[in-house]
Amino acid sequence: MSFWDSLLKIVTATGNALAGVVEAVRTLFEGDPETRRKVAFSVAMIALSAKMAKADGIVNEAEVAAFRDIFKFPADQARNVARLYNLARQDVAGYEAYAEKMASLCSSCERNCPILEDIVDGLFHIAKSDGAVHDKELAYLMRVAEIFNMDEAQFERIMARHVHGDDRDPYQVLGVSPKDDFSDIRRRYRVLVSENHPDMLVARGVPEEFHAIANDRMAALNAAYEAIERERRAA
Repeated sequence: MSFWDSLLKIVTATGNALAGVVEAVRTLFEGDPETRRKVAFSVAMIALSAKMAKADGIVNEAEVAAFRDIFKFPADQARNVARLYNLARQDVAGYEAYAEKMASLCSSCERNCPILEDIVDGLFHIAKSDGAVHDKELAYLMRVAEIFNMDEAQFERIMARHVHGDDRDPYQVLGVSPKDDFSDIRRRYRVLVSENHPDMLVARGVPEEFHAIANDRMAALNAAYEAIERERRAA
């Protein structure tokens, strides 16, 4: 069964209850953990994006375009994606309860779980699509990150990749200090590149359709390292 067939199976089996979507992810693919991870990640991104749009009060064309940018779904699946999106947006349950259910994507329950970081990263990508991350969106993202057991430093590092003025702080993007030796910064950068390579996202269960997240993240990491390298050479 293909990934898209699996997503269709979820939509078909759950009717109009978002809680049913979550439960179906757990039960329909119990014997296929790889597919379950991919479908669960996709459902999380679709639903939490919709919940964030609801928290902001409006859904504009930029947000819809950004969602399509990070989620490259086939044209014949648009109806299924839209159905899940609207189901989440209309659902009366609060996003916090839903985020708590999706936190179980991280089977190890570790702090700063990479796959949950992937979700927060994707949500930032959508939130900033209209040119700014608004206060209600930021509060939403902070709360989701808290539910995902993400510490403040990790959240701020993700935020630095997306929310900045004319000058992005390259040190914050890499999670290093201006006081650090350049050799230590280089080692940190190489670790981040290794951890965030698209192949690593595949291993975590992120569908290929979401690899724009990895590409955007890698571009930010590379730009930050190059900025620090230029600064150190000029010093």
